[in-house]
Amino acid sequence: MLSPGDDSNDGTQQRWRGERHGFPEKGPGSIASIGRRTFAILVDFLLSAGVAAVFTQPDLPKNWSLLAWFVITVVAVAFFGFTPGHALLGLRVARIDGKTFVHLPRALLRTVLIFPLIPALVWDSDGRCLHDKAAGTVVIKVR
Repeated sequence: MLSPGDDSNDGTQQRWRGERHGFPEKGPGSIASIGRRTFAILVDFLLSAGVAAVFTQPDLPKNWSLLAWFVITVVAVAFFGFTPGHALLGLRVARIDGKTFVHLPRALLRTVLIFPLIPALVWDSDGRCLHDKAAGTVVIKVR
């Protein structure tokens, strides 16, 4: 893992996360912190467990909560650019190329790659995890 200040590919020093991709240092549009992203996914996991529990009562939701999380995440990111956890914390998934919508293929790839957890636990000097790099996305602050 790298941190801000490490050399970028062109030999210049990066002063903040996302600088080389044109993202601001602070405020709306800047790269979201790993802590904020982690809290957002925990909110999504809890919501998904609740949704699955509604359909599996009186039994526990077990792995149905994973299916609920998967569907909620893919649909929400593909069509709205954020999950409920992202919305609560003022985050959005954006395409690195600047286009407006993430769309279904990128949202699906991004979500599938979160399942093994390793891609979500490894990030670069821009704060982009491996699943975001593979999907060509980045999580930014909206407020």
